[in-house]
Amino acid sequence: MAFTGFPDEALLFYEGLIADNSKAYWTANKHLYDSAVKAPMQELMAELADEFGEPHVFRPYRDVRFAKDKTPYKDHQGAYVAKLDGVGYYVQVDAEGLYVAGGWWASGEMTHRFREAVDHDDHGAELEKIVAELPGRFAIEGDRVKTRPRGVSLDHPRIELMKHRTLYAGHRFEPDPWFHTAEVTQRVRAAWRELTPLVDWLRVRLS
Repeated sequence: MAFTGFPDEALLFYEGLIADNSKAYWTANKHLYDSAVKAPMQELMAELADEFGEPHVFRPYRDVRFAKDKTPYKDHQGAYVAKLDGVGYYVQVDAEGLYVAGGWWASGEMTHRFREAVDHDDHGAELEKIVAELPGRFAIEGDRVKTRPRGVSLDHPRIELMKHRTLYAGHRFEPDPWFHTAEVTQRVRAAWRELTPLVDWLRVRLS
């Protein structure tokens, strides 16, 4: 089916889940999750796949094995298009509306590659320019060290980028009337296009 927007019930479902993140709530309201959240998200991602690639819609269940927070269900529905392991495009719906992002979420060995690329005069300057030219509504986010990475001088010309262990840019959309229409597809597509230079730089430099 064609995507026609997220209904009010998607917001109401997550408002209820935040108030009562329990198996009892989930069981009683799973029909709302299936019809108002999961199905529209799958339809949205199907419409974006032609340009951005094969999507993955995340499971709604949290992995609580090693988490202090033992609530069983995620308070949002996310979906992702990977361009490299840990690098790609992301969108989520939750009680506050829509969040759209693009970048790099996997640390570990990739953090070392990222910092090598940022340290390189040409590659680092290229990323600095890409980030600076993103529209102002995008927030630069990600896991960061508080001061500086080991072995990196505080006067490094790109010290703020060097602090990142992951890096992505995201924008939150309020649930305005278009949230309930097919215009969501246009908004997500436009945002992902704006984020493509960042995603492409990360895909190349972290591979």
